[in-house]
Order: sequence, then structure tokens, then C-alpha cells
Amino acid sequence: MRIAFSGTHRTGKSTLLGQIAGQLPDHATVDEPYHLLEEEGHETPDVPSLEDFEAQLERSLAALEESGADVLFDRCPADALAYLLAHDDADGFDADAWRGRVREAMATLDLVVFVPLERPDRIPLPAHEDRAFRQDVHEKLEELLLDEGGYDIEVLCVEGDTASRVRQVMARIRRP
Repeated sequence: MRIAFSGTHRTGKSTLLGQIAGQLPDHATVDEPYHLLEEEGHETPDVPSLEDFEAQLERSLAALEESGADVLFDRCPADALAYLLAHDDADGFDADAWRGRVREAMATLDLVVFVPLERPDRIPLPAHEDRAFRQDVHEKLEELLLDEGGYDIEVLCVEGDTASRVRQVMARIRRP
């Protein structure tokens, strides 16, 4: 299966992916586009620009294209799109120019595991983090994945602590 773990920052996506990877040793893992770009020499400032998030979107699309059948992805193109749509300079981003490519790439996934914000937060947010931006990204992801995105893909919304989330994902994977 090709499974992407999606959600705004500091929701436990990477932790959940790591736990699932431990239970699916036959699956490769692909790090999130931000880290892939970093490994390739891209330097992102503390406050990423539209161009930085567009680079992440492009890298996310490439990661899906380059990967095989049994892969766990930390983030998917919808994540980068949500960050772009929530960005302070979103008016300068032409989302329509990307939607077709994002839709095609998302169709190559078998499942998206959406890790939403929960109250109270499961992961403390440092004081320097922008809570409003994090909430905006979460809302954009909800719209893209659960409401209007138009992606022909199953989305599993998980909740609870990590062990509970792992059980939810593994129950879905084991379902025929």
C-alpha cells in the first residue's frame, strides 16, 4: 500500500508514521518534502516564503512519482497545498495551476491518514510557533481531504494517543 500521513505541524504525524513503519517492515518510508529538500541543499528560512512551499509541493509530487508500491509518506501534496493556501501571501499563489497535478498525484495513493488537531494538543506548541497559522493549515487540509478536494482517495481520520492511532491505522490496513 501507498499511505501518506497528513496534518498540520506538531500533530504527531511523524511519530505515527514511525510506529506504523515498525509494524510494516516491508514498506519503505519517505521523509517529508521539507527534509528531503534540506538534504538536497535547499535552505528554508525560519518563515518560509511561497516559493519555499512551492518547492516543497514540487518535491512532494516528485517523491510520489519516484516511489514504488509499498511506501509510507510523511506528508503528501495536499499538505504543501494547504500550507500555500494558508500562507500570508496566498494571494500570490495560483492554486488552480497546481490542482490538476496534485489531484493526479494524490490518486496514486491508496490511503491518506489524516492526523487532525485535537484539544487539548497532544504535542505542546512552542511559544514562538504561530497558532493561527497552524489552525489555518489544519482547516485547509480538512477542506482538501475531507470536503472539497475532489481527490478520489480514502482518508482515515485518526484520533487519540499514539497507541490508539496505531490501532486505527493497522485495523484499516488489515481490512480486506
